[in-house]
Amino acid sequence: MTRNDEKLRPEPPNAATTDGHNADGAALTLPAHVAGSGTLDRLVDTARDYARAAASENTLKAYAKDWAHYTRWCRMKGTEPLPPAPEMIGLYLADLAAGSGPSPSQAAHRPLSVSTIERRLSGLAWNVAQRGFTLDRRNRHIATVLAGIRRRHARPPVQKEAILADDIRAMVATLPHDLRGLRDRAILLLGYAGGLRRSEIVSLDVHKDDTPDSGGWIEIFDKGALLTLDAKTGWREVEIGRGSRDQTCPVHALEQWLHFAKIDFGPVFTGTSRDGRRALDTRLNDKHVARLIKRTVLDAGIRSDLPDQERLKLFSGHSLRAGLASSAEVDERYVQKQLGHASAEMTRRYQRRRDRFRVNLTKAAGL
Repeated sequence: MTRNDEKLRPEPPNAATTDGHNADGAALTLPAHVAGSGTLDRLVDTARDYARAAASENTLKAYAKDWAHYTRWCRMKGTEPLPPAPEMIGLYLADLAAGSGPSPSQAAHRPLSVSTIERRLSGLAWNVAQRGFTLDRRNRHIATVLAGIRRRHARPPVQKEAILADDIRAMVATLPHDLRGLRDRAILLLGYAGGLRRSEIVSLDVHKDDTPDSGGWIEIFDKGALLTLDAKTGWREVEIGRGSRDQTCPVHALEQWLHFAKIDFGPVFTGTSRDGRRALDTRLNDKHVARLIKRTVLDAGIRSDLPDQERLKLFSGHSLRAGLASSAEVDERYVQKQLGHASAEMTRRYQRRRDRFRVNLTKAAGL
């Protein structure tokens, strides 16, 4: 059998990997009755590339970890992960919620939150589909167990502290005026004014289609900057106006970084050399944004009434989005659009100091 024949031979569903390796495009093969050719081979590869692009890199990594954890659990229980048995998946979810160990001889793990369990289930469903099977989440062995977990363990989401206007000004003031300081100042101000996710900040390119892994691009005008983002909810535009003074203007900070870093192509935010004198070509990781926020929160003395460890737990990348939603004294619709939320209810979750009774329906009803 030739190499091409081996490549094109359809793989039976139960031959899919079960050891946690990524299975992107495993189901994208030619039917057995179709003769292979160079053109069709290239189309198969192209289709696989598009299939991988259906989810973000971080999502794919999370799904791979979910599958690795589940397959290990199955091995410990003496069962096979494929084909998926709803009864076993129901037991797996119960194990995650109860916090029991894989076996009586092993220590119990910490019970997972309801949101984490639901995400694990989504990861399992995706992995099962990639391997040519289907997982019916409405099956009673799964649905009833999950409903019981929600009823018994569900709690209001733990919200991160919002970074307000005075806070962001204090955080920016702690940064040095070297190349790294210019970059980090632009990251904080742009993330705050745009209500951006940390992944959206670091995925920006200078122009459209500069790099294959681009998550959007920027355009700078006299009155502000326009960001076009490939966000969680699809493509959207974020308009960031110029500030009242250069020291805290996100657009000015962005211009300063691009100018002194001599960046006119590719990723907007990159690493710097060890001496901090030149920008590198490598795109920053989104974890840099989280570390930057936590470091400047400590340096600026925000919530200094608490021990450092507790302060660090209060703030994350979402603190920038919550800060914009809580500080912007404008119509809620504009905040919703800036954050890219599908509903006003989601936007209100980000507003930490919203006047909940500004609209008084009791009085409006005549009481």
